[in-house]
Amino acid sequence: MQIFINEKNKKGHINPEIYGHFSEHLGRCIYEGLYVGENSDIPNVNGMRKDVVDALKEMKIPVLRWPGGCFADEYHWKDGIGPKEKRKRMINTHWGGVLEDNSFGTDEYFELCGQLGCKTYVNGNVGSGTVQEMSEWVEYVTFDGVSPMADLRKANGHEKPWKIDYFGVGNESWGCGGNMTPEYYANLYRRYQTYIRQYRNDAPIKKVCCGPNASDYFWTKDVMKTCYSQPHPDSAHGYMDGLSLHYYVVPENWSKKGSATDFDEKSWYKTISKALYMDELIVRHSAIMDQYDPEKKIGLMVDEWGCWYDVEPGTNPGFLYQQNTMRDALTAGVTLNIFNKHCDRVKMACIAQLVNVLQAVILTEGSKMILTPTYHVFHMYRHHQGAELVESFIEGNKTIGVEAEYQVSEVMESVSVGADGVVNVTVNNLSASGAAPIEISFTELEPSSIEASILTGGIREHNTFEEPENIKEKTFTEFKTEGRKISFTAPACSIISLRIK
Repeated sequence: MQIFINEKNKKGHINPEIYGHFSEHLGRCIYEGLYVGENSDIPNVNGMRKDVVDALKEMKIPVLRWPGGCFADEYHWKDGIGPKEKRKRMINTHWGGVLEDNSFGTDEYFELCGQLGCKTYVNGNVGSGTVQEMSEWVEYVTFDGVSPMADLRKANGHEKPWKIDYFGVGNESWGCGGNMTPEYYANLYRRYQTYIRQYRNDAPIKKVCCGPNASDYFWTKDVMKTCYSQPHPDSAHGYMDGLSLHYYVVPENWSKKGSATDFDEKSWYKTISKALYMDELIVRHSAIMDQYDPEKKIGLMVDEWGCWYDVEPGTNPGFLYQQNTMRDALTAGVTLNIFNKHCDRVKMACIAQLVNVLQAVILTEGSKMILTPTYHVFHMYRHHQGAELVESFIEGNKTIGVEAEYQVSEVMESVSVGADGVVNVTVNNLSASGAAPIEISFTELEPSSIEASILTGGIREHNTFEEPENIKEKTFTEFKTEGRKISFTAPACSIISLRIK
């Protein structure tokens, strides 16, 4: 098959935030995964695990969403500030029934983002919180002046304010965040967002409105109608800068999701097919948004996505801990390619979740840490961040699968050009068993140098703490160049990244 690339036809800017991540007070994501405390024997900087932070910096994490998730609408931020011995202790009734001692709070989150060098995305409490509580949180974090909350921040040892890049007004307000109707939430959103004050002219906060669950197109229409069809006269973006979208790939069903590691080819194609459904969701929600926002000023923020399986045997069901195989790598690869191709509307996305929860990029066990296949995909795709999407299409692609309902195209790609002029090509072979001969053809470019890497293995292969490098990114050299063409064979179940000059 042939991949045609018109490297001169730029289609849009790929926001780095498309490669974002999500961390919630859930299971071992925050505690043990990201934060071990200043007195831990595990090497840390101000309580943050050094090995995890270093790996995430290498992956080039662009933005981190916190504190939830469903936890966000039960979280009262004042419980997590001040001397740690005086912070409120509570039971996390939503996730696992374990003690939440609030030792990781607002100050720690901004410390972590500072170490990572990433943007901040704070999710506020609409479900059980008040307008005043949300307003005071923004004041505590961002106001550089004399005020009760700014004085409180200073008393806690932080003289200078931080920067909130994105603020989510509620989470899953259609479900765990309050079981609201779209009309009710939309009017609440208009009220709450009013009090997210822009205290810093040099760092305006982008406001994210709670959008739909998967294919709830009625939610999108009603919320857009209420929140954007009557834009605020002082804002080019109406009342919002982004509308969220949540979609999880569940191989079987919500009551019995299926194993993360014990599955057959039928389940492989079913999972990949459900991952590809993201494209339809974006197209249809974007069409509704276009009715109100044809200039695409509002970003579609897919701030929860990824694979969701049954938890690993013997683990707390409320911790959502699952293994991560090449199946997860391919679902991540195709999803990121889809986001790239829709970069005109998709402005941010956050895979769920960062460490030890759902489709994590890192797993930890005590002092041990492993990088999952999904981590390597994000590392391979990092060069797309901030690049320009360019035109590409495939001819001769064939349809594969083991049953009619879950057929998929064999190969998927996306292509960008960075500020340095390097062409970034990411190619996925979605076949569980068959290699794919591929020829890339450029419009004008005659490649003079190519750096390439590959991630491949059996569909169920994964990394363990005993074999941490069973699946890892490797240098790929099995290609030939001739004029404006590059040819190679993509092994079954593989992701290939090429950097072409």
